[in-house]
Amino acid sequence: MRELLPGLALLCLLGWLSLTSEPGHPSPPAGAKTFRTLLAVSLREREREEEEETTGATRRSRSPPGRAGVELVEQGVFWSERADRSPPAGFSERHVQRWQHRARSSRLVSLEKGCGRLSNRLATFSDGSRACVRYGINPDQVLGETLSFYLSRLLGVRNAPALALSRVNTNADQWARVRREVQAAQWADRPVVSLSEWIGNLSDVVSPLPLRAGARGLHPSADGLANVTERQARELAQWSDLIVFDYLTANFDRLASNLLSLQWDSRVMERSTNNLHRTPKGALVFIDNEAGLVHGYRVLPMWEHYHESLLKTLCIFRKETARRVAELHRSRDAAGQLLALYLASEPLAPQLGFLSEEHAQLLQSRTDRLYQHIMQCKAKYGQ
Repeated sequence: MRELLPGLALLCLLGWLSLTSEPGHPSPPAGAKTFRTLLAVSLREREREEEEETTGATRRSRSPPGRAGVELVEQGVFWSERADRSPPAGFSERHVQRWQHRARSSRLVSLEKGCGRLSNRLATFSDGSRACVRYGINPDQVLGETLSFYLSRLLGVRNAPALALSRVNTNADQWARVRREVQAAQWADRPVVSLSEWIGNLSDVVSPLPLRAGARGLHPSADGLANVTERQARELAQWSDLIVFDYLTANFDRLASNLLSLQWDSRVMERSTNNLHRTPKGALVFIDNEAGLVHGYRVLPMWEHYHESLLKTLCIFRKETARRVAELHRSRDAAGQLLALYLASEPLAPQLGFLSEEHAQLLQSRTDRLYQHIMQCKAKYGQ
């Protein structure tokens, strides 16, 4: 009987995933081209990017083999300034604060089915902007999504869309015009939900070659980076942040699930990555992070092997991300700093709650493990 338990656990997990997983890029309502709304890149910007790409390729062709790749890495394990230029469409602190203010104060004029899960809704504000309203199967999913967002800000990772909490109250001015839609959704009385920014003009993303099964990974190597353009390097730097982010949050519903699927689908890495998209300007967008921190920690024994495997593929980091990981390691208070940011930024934080003591300790241990991994990479590749 004991021999059957691991197999039964996996079957139960897969059944749960089939019932609860969301598509990475849910279908927009009729008449809407995409789910979220960002300005598309102008023709001039596209031409300039293509010109930079061509110029960079010409410059590399005249360089000694491997030279261009070496210039993309500093101090052995950090992406250089050339590779680590902030994506133009990343979510800056100013953008997040403005969006949060608008999301907490603007009237909702419609709620439609959307945002993947049947219990979620696509909301439209009076100014025409939209947000994904996450109700979740239980409050832990809203909490996981919210804390994952604030952890991304604590790490300086600007790829998660802006998020704000709201209490559903059809007697309040913000929710009054969607009373019927709220009743039709059959939500609990006055639940706390998350509103996440809806971004438009997104495209699917496939895992880069260095991160696919059997590849070397993102390790410093003149040979491995010799043919990488600066534009590609800027995306790879964001992939390194994604691996760090998903490792700390133990989010299995993105890269780790792909590794699991390799057992029966050898080409899964060549297909679109779940819950990951790209803007026209090249910024990766980490969406639907509800599996992180809370539920991800609860089922960690089932997924830790895959999280560790992904971490071992990475030995090049964004310098700022590595610096913040080091600070959280030295402070021995990663959960405390996350809580301070959460409480300072989110008025409804006390109503939604925070990590349990066990999960707070788990966040610190994963931070320490990540820091040790970065130090091991520096010892191996550092100059």
